Amino acid sequence: MKPVIAIHGGAGVRRRDKPGTRHREVLGDALDAGYEVLKQGGSSLDAVTAAVLVLEDSPLFNAGRGSCFNADGEIEMDASIMDGADLRAGAVAAVRRIRNPILAARAVMESSPHVLLAGAGAERFARAHGLKLEFERYFQTARRLSALKRNLKRHHGTVGAVALDQAGNLAAATSTGGYTGKLPGRIGDSPLIGAGNYADNRACAVSGTGLGEAFIRAAVGHDICARMLYARASLAAAARAALAAVARVGGDGGLIAVDGRGNVAMPFNSEGMHRACVDRRGRRTVAIF
Repeated sequence: MKPVIAIHGGAGVRRRDKPGTRHREVLGDALDAGYEVLKQGGSSLDAVTAAVLVLEDSPLFNAGRGSCFNADGEIEMDASIMDGADLRAGAVAAVRRIRNPILAARAVMESSPHVLLAGAGAERFARAHGLKLEFERYFQTARRLSALKRNLKRHHGTVGAVALDQAGNLAAATSTGGYTGKLPGRIGDSPLIGAGNYADNRACAVSGTGLGEAFIRAAVGHDICARMLYARASLAAAARAALAAVARVGGDGGLIAVDGRGNVAMPFNSEGMHRACVDRRGRRTVAIF
């Protein structure tokens, strides 16, 4: 089976933000990191992890190092990962010091009986499993501080990846810093399995980005899979319908999805979405608007 990967670096991009060459370069780096795993016969789980790590380590995207400040001027990050082969999943929420929340989410999935750990407990778990923690200043970039000072409410973003490997297994990963000025303790859709992240080999893998509250209410990730399983909808039709449900409750954003046959969907209803993919024909695409 030909491997496929799609990634996103967040929706809600505004033209006045002027995302430029560097954003495209980092998106390309993340895409290449994930696709290289797949080309070498690696798993979809390893591929989505590799791609999201690149985006978490970049200050340009709202996850890991580039995370937004909440209303108290603090960083709180969320992430999740899911294996479509057996529906295993792991997530962390409201963590402040874990350098790569996606690694913590994967550790929860692989090394605990739980799905979601939050706050100090999640950080204690990450430390116990050898993951790197940083001082809070590592995450406090000048760009995000400027956004907080300018009161850019709902200036949101997320990163994510979905992949199909040569064995036919799907996986999805999503990571975020939330949105600028969010209330302390707010948790969005990114760490919630079935909302901002979902994977099931019988249907597809999904990672969402946008107004998390709307994605939670619409149960976007699971809804797409359910439409494919029960209504026999195509990936494209199911993704469009799920995003329409987000719009009905006043939300905007986008998503990336891949199905078991290697079809890719990357719809969005915001002005733009950082996105990239390598499709089943090996064609490489990187786009914003």
